[in-house]
Amino acid sequence: MSTTALTGNDSIIINNRLFTDLADGDCITLTYPSEIAQVKTGKNGNSLYALNETGKQSEVKIRVIRGSGDDKYLLNLLSNQQTNFAGTVLMIGEFIKQVGDGQGNLSFDTYVLSGGIFTKQIEAKMNVEGDTAQSIAEYHMKFSNAPRAIT
Repeated sequence: MSTTALTGNDSIIINNRLFTDLADGDCITLTYPSEIAQVKTGKNGNSLYALNETGKQSEVKIRVIRGSGDDKYLLNLLSNQQTNFAGTVLMIGEFIKQVGDGQGNLSFDTYVLSGGIFTKQIEAKMNVEGDTAQSIAEYHMKFSNAPRAIT
């Protein structure tokens, strides 16, 4: 019997705010840049294993419409972080993917985000040949923890 996954209508929530001013294409990406464990094999096939706690960290990129309410909200959080880094309130959130099975049943594939900060400034460009990317503000964040759960 085959398995079906219908995805769509995903959502991102940061600090209890549901983002709706998302751009085109990959408007949200969540990646894990580090491995969760290391293994090294040595003499006589002896192997060493080590947990890598940095493997829990996730990088999140959100692409919102430039000048929108969501852009202004994120820019305010970024400005607060830059003004008083030591006093920054770390971000929390959820990235929720809805997955249907083709028979009307839904699962929620949820990444629970905590310990978030911004890691890059917002870039910009001017283009006179109709490049719509100039209307997008791209925010880069890192979260210290982002476990996944399916309900």
